[in-house]
Amino acid sequence: MVRVYPVRRDTLDDQIHSFPLTIISHRLGELFWLMPSDGAPDADSWHRPASYDQEKETPYYYSVRLEGSLVQIEFSPTARCGYFRFTFPKGNPVLLLANRFNGDLSTAENNVFTGTERFNDMAAFVYGEFNVPVNLVRTAESGKARLAVSARDQAKVLEFRYGISFISAEQARKNLRQEIPGWQFERIERQARDLWNHVLGQVQVEGGTAAQRRVFYTSLYRCYERMVNISEDGQYYSSFDHQVHQDKRPFYVDNWLWDTYRALEPLQTLLNPEMEADKIQSYVRMYEQAGWMPSFAVLWGDYACMTGNHAAAWMADAWFKGVRNFDLKAAYEGVRKNSLEATLLPWRNGAKCSLDDFYNEHGYLPALHPGENETVPEVNRSERRQAVSVTLEQSYDDWCTAQMARALGRAGDYELFLKRAANYKNVYRADKGFMWPKDAEGNWIEPFDPKFSGGQGGRDYTTENTDYTYNWDVQHDLAGLAGLMGGRRAAEAKLDQLFRADLGRSKFEFLSVFPDSTGLVGQFSMANEPSMAIPYVYNHLGAPWKTQKRIRQLLEAWFTDTVLGMPGDEDGGGMSSFVVFSMMGFYPVVPGVPVYELGSPVFDRVTIRLHNGKTLRLICKNNSRDNKYIQRVRLNGQSPNRVWFRHADAVKGLTVELEMSNQPNTKLGADRGDLPPSSLELNPASF
Repeated sequence: MVRVYPVRRDTLDDQIHSFPLTIISHRLGELFWLMPSDGAPDADSWHRPASYDQEKETPYYYSVRLEGSLVQIEFSPTARCGYFRFTFPKGNPVLLLANRFNGDLSTAENNVFTGTERFNDMAAFVYGEFNVPVNLVRTAESGKARLAVSARDQAKVLEFRYGISFISAEQARKNLRQEIPGWQFERIERQARDLWNHVLGQVQVEGGTAAQRRVFYTSLYRCYERMVNISEDGQYYSSFDHQVHQDKRPFYVDNWLWDTYRALEPLQTLLNPEMEADKIQSYVRMYEQAGWMPSFAVLWGDYACMTGNHAAAWMADAWFKGVRNFDLKAAYEGVRKNSLEATLLPWRNGAKCSLDDFYNEHGYLPALHPGENETVPEVNRSERRQAVSVTLEQSYDDWCTAQMARALGRAGDYELFLKRAANYKNVYRADKGFMWPKDAEGNWIEPFDPKFSGGQGGRDYTTENTDYTYNWDVQHDLAGLAGLMGGRRAAEAKLDQLFRADLGRSKFEFLSVFPDSTGLVGQFSMANEPSMAIPYVYNHLGAPWKTQKRIRQLLEAWFTDTVLGMPGDEDGGGMSSFVVFSMMGFYPVVPGVPVYELGSPVFDRVTIRLHNGKTLRLICKNNSRDNKYIQRVRLNGQSPNRVWFRHADAVKGLTVELEMSNQPNTKLGADRGDLPPSSLELNPASF
């Protein structure tokens, strides 16, 4: 519940504006305001940033020194509490606290204050204490309070510990008493370090370079940013019905499924299946409380963002990987309702509209012609229809919903959703070889440039990426997609061209419409989630050596151990999980199908301790920067001619041995019978 960072414009900003006591959600703002002051505060002190240096960041401890005053700030967290230590070389410690939103800060005796902030129809509470006698001076203006805290003696060190709650200030006090009962900063730091060592130590890597190991473990750390357990003493506040619920089972919030269903949730399903069940059941409870299955379930409710019904993909993937401790029937009811009764429009929640009725009848979302005015009031005027992307993503999600229906024995629903899963074919234009928008009369939109397919504002037809990316966004039927493209060899040539095609215009013009499409290799964008599975599609075309080549190239080019080590919007683990999987050497290309596909591991050995006591091992012989091509695969001593393995085998204890070389083995995984599974008709339960 407590996540803290220095508030600044970006990591290279040389001034810190403040520290929060926690945040609302990943990238959605901070709660409460804190900064040390060099001497008695004036009216501008709450608006005056400070230059800094000597910053140290770890998962368990943060420190920085402010320039000029030389005040040192240190911080270490627990689950629901935080601990700051401030060192003032000149003495006379002063801290400034304030509300960021409407709220209050109330003083009390014994060096204590409580606070409230109200935001998005809910509240956050804080209970804080200081380690030495202090004077607390409160002022208020425009519904917000400020608190100036000054030590009564000349002590050079001022410590501040606090608890956060979304239930009450009294519960915040209880959280503090349970988690930070004494004034021992090093003890809290050591506990946090030990917890992170335990979590990150679940995966042990050997080999590679020191920089690669730093990239790997930093990425693995970032994969734990969300979801966030907001349960407190067997109860939680839910913004989905604005009630406090008694429940011993953890309640998790803060998930952006458009970003996370692809790799982050599959990674956590492998590493922490019990926690994953709790997260999914949290979504089920949100559906039961609010009436819709959420997509971006943040602290204050379902954030209307992006596209798709990806709870279906997340839940189907977990179910077919053996995660059973959630209510599948209720989960299915929620994703079914979202698919058939909710709107599919980007950045909108709630009931369906006329465009959704059109989709349900015709199997695609109709697009507007260039320059044609929008007539449907429910369409977000900035985000537009994103007609091609919506059709493709909904097709995949409906395939996942079909698999959930089959698992529940609902044959009629299975047939309904399996038919809808083929809707992607309705926007494939064979004579052009691309996914292509259609109008309501069934006519192809002209003019349309797949290299610059955004239309007005970059959002009429595709989401954050060009049509070159969305040509491959058919995870659930890559076999069928290859058939549409003229067969495996024709599809392979088209995939080659993705990485080679020019932009057709200057980068200035391109990025002005597609600012999220960075990390470019040809038309391929490493910086955006719909691209992450694309390099692995070569496995489905009988050319896995090209997957191996591309994965090594992309990891080396775009993911480094510097502050510039991410090519784009990391999205709280969405992209870091691609790095973790790909550096380990395998990837969940089709969430919902319980298999992993091999890429090219950068480490000589990877050891994953699974929660059932078993171990998944990957051993790469003769591995190096040049020796990136797999020559031979052995799975528990057996030598299949394929480059994928089953999750069911992994959790029983599996050793994957790879012999590497600097020359590709073009026969490995090339036969049709050895391709990874991805087709409309396959049954995930058979794997």
